[in-house]
Amino acid sequence: METVHTHGVWMAEALQRGTIEYEKLWLFVTHMGDPKAAFLLHFPMMYYVNRRTGIAVVWVAAISEWLNLVFKWMLFGERPFWWVGESRLFIENPPQVQQFPATCETGPGSPSGHAMVTGGVWWVMASALASFLHSRTRSRLLRAVPYLLYLLVLVAVGLSRIFILAHFPHQVVAGSLTGFALGLALNHTVPEWQPLLFFVRWCMGLLVGALLLHVGLEHLGVDLSWSIALAKRWCSQSEWIRPDTAPLSSLTRDCGAMLGLGLAQFWKPGGWTLPWVPRALCLALSSLALYHVNRVPLPTSPPFLFYSLYFIRFALLPQVVMVFVPGFVHLLTAKNKKD
Repeated sequence: METVHTHGVWMAEALQRGTIEYEKLWLFVTHMGDPKAAFLLHFPMMYYVNRRTGIAVVWVAAISEWLNLVFKWMLFGERPFWWVGESRLFIENPPQVQQFPATCETGPGSPSGHAMVTGGVWWVMASALASFLHSRTRSRLLRAVPYLLYLLVLVAVGLSRIFILAHFPHQVVAGSLTGFALGLALNHTVPEWQPLLFFVRWCMGLLVGALLLHVGLEHLGVDLSWSIALAKRWCSQSEWIRPDTAPLSSLTRDCGAMLGLGLAQFWKPGGWTLPWVPRALCLALSSLALYHVNRVPLPTSPPFLFYSLYFIRFALLPQVVMVFVPGFVHLLTAKNKKD
């Protein structure tokens, strides 16, 4: 793998040298490819356009990110920003590369979680849009447009991860292909009308399954905190190390979102039927609410408290989007009609 990693570093150097003036664009793209964006941005946007597609976004994002965590624990992938120094291969000829605020993730690098979740979630959205366009226009050309956009987004997210030294190219390719396969498969199993017990079982299954794997690997002598130590050692700015990039953060995020999805459908099965203008109001209010919920600072010590609150935060998100905000708008519009 040394040769693959070395060529990956030179590719990152060439990409930075040739496109450094687009730094803000690359950082924006990598932010849009963040697994959190699937829950905070893509989910509410798609839910108010099409209920099934919105639920599918959460479903695919949670399972894709959970599988990404399992793969990372088992594959021990390096990240460029620490491998450059740790390998000691570039002492005489160091690459001219720099780190960014989004660089210093603490989990292992293979496969890319951004590429994997983007590959799954954006496939769901692209296929839904393609079906809609085809049903309205019967044009194969227009139907192909969402899939071309899907490829463009996937390539852009992958390049952004290489640009900021978060991943090697082969990790991006592996994540993209795996995400595409998961999106294709899971889009046919969307739990749109499942009971609460279904989601409780999935939540517990994801949580217990990951913890059992964690305990089993550590029992075999595998140090699963190795990547955290390397990230802290080689990150150029200590404040760029964020607890929400740790492997257990993604686990609690996925389990919380899965439970929240079940609770939202339990409180209001089928949701509210709203016209387009109230839906647009719902999207605006939900986006505002999720923005502030996500900005609430969480205590990082003790870790159990942080992960518990992080779980609760993402369990609330589907309920805000599917129950609280639409319920409020429904009451508001119903009152105006009576007046």
